[in-house]
Amino acid sequence: MGQPVREYLLTLCVTVAVTYLLTGPVRKFAIAAGAMPEIRARDVHREPTPRLGGIAMFGGLCAGLLVADHLQNLNGVFELSNEPRALLSGAALIWLVGVLDDKFEIDALIKLGAQMISAGVMVMQGLTILWLPIPFIGTVSLTQWQGNLLTVALVVITINAVNFCDGLDGLAAGMVCIAAAAFFMYSYRIWYGYGIEAAAPATLFAAILMGMCLGFLPHNMHPARIFMGDSGSMLIGLVLAAGAISITGQVDPDAMALWAGGERNATHAMLPVFIPLLMPLTIIALPAADLVLAIVRRTWNGQSPFAADRGHLHHRLLEIGHSHSRAVLIMYFWSALIAFGAVAYSVNSTSMWIVLAIAALSGVGLLLLLLPRFTPRAPQWAEGMVPPRYRHAERDAEEAAREAVGAGAPGAGQDAEPEPAGLLVGGVSGVNGATAVGPRSRFPDRRKAGSPR
Repeated sequence: MGQPVREYLLTLCVTVAVTYLLTGPVRKFAIAAGAMPEIRARDVHREPTPRLGGIAMFGGLCAGLLVADHLQNLNGVFELSNEPRALLSGAALIWLVGVLDDKFEIDALIKLGAQMISAGVMVMQGLTILWLPIPFIGTVSLTQWQGNLLTVALVVITINAVNFCDGLDGLAAGMVCIAAAAFFMYSYRIWYGYGIEAAAPATLFAAILMGMCLGFLPHNMHPARIFMGDSGSMLIGLVLAAGAISITGQVDPDAMALWAGGERNATHAMLPVFIPLLMPLTIIALPAADLVLAIVRRTWNGQSPFAADRGHLHHRLLEIGHSHSRAVLIMYFWSALIAFGAVAYSVNSTSMWIVLAIAALSGVGLLLLLLPRFTPRAPQWAEGMVPPRYRHAERDAEEAAREAVGAGAPGAGQDAEPEPAGLLVGGVSGVNGATAVGPRSRFPDRRKAGSPR
């Protein structure tokens, strides 16, 4: 195969265009079909918003695969591997279940079973983990059952981790897009840099996944006009898992011929291979951490691990004073730092500059987290040139209102509806902050009178 940079760019652009153009009609269809989730206590949006955005994303996936199949260099991916067909089969099944859930709110266990079946469909068509390169041990071949179980587990974990971060407008699509970009760089280097064509399917999956997210983001940024729903979050989670399975479990590190030059040189040479073994974890590091923390938090409180609450990372960012847009950008920053940091370290693990740069950027990220604690007040002569939150009058009024509410002053907050305390249970999962196997609350309608449905 030649160097298919232009063909990847064409595939990416077609996927972006199809997803973007389909999202508008899909939004109208979702409104007509009544796929509008009720406002729940844990949601940050206050107007009913249609979902089913996954329909447009699935259309972009199909368009990207169709275009790639007719390009000179990328056509070899379909001829030499059955993985694209395996991905399309599994994606179609999980997407269909997601569409039904967005409209009819199907049971959580049914969705969990559908995730496992979708992973099984991909396994049956060859998209499975065959071996694992283990540091200080080498390449370990897995039995058929070991590989199949590990594949199904990775797919289910990735799907639910992605769905966990679908709590703010544009958050899930943006984080997955960043992860896909980092994954594309890594897999393309393995394929073209080392000449290993087994990495070509993962490279194609990453390019198409970027296109799906980029095409949907303009419609989903704050304030979102449409949500991707479970039909979208489970779909992009499965595509992300498929790329990780392909590059990690089917590309043999021994084919990179890194063992020449003595044992010491081989150890340094293999570091770039072992470090990116964590790529499936680094690309979903924040969602996975949120998933683990939520399970521990809910179990500790005696609740079901699938019970919904407002304890996710993005909710905490809002609670400490970040705006919606700033919270999303902070999550983008940390996702990019982790994913691209791992890729940079895999390219040159001996460079101290990379480590120092990652450490410095981590410090910047911590400073961004603490911004609400250090909001400055502009001098009076400059108040007309800064946003209202930096002005003395507005800041004093806000602080007085907070003190009045905290002290229980008469009339303070009388028009506000009480927020239910504790974890929310019951029902089936929803969009924007629910897990793909978690419950959806059944609270009364919290919309104002006259709001559109």
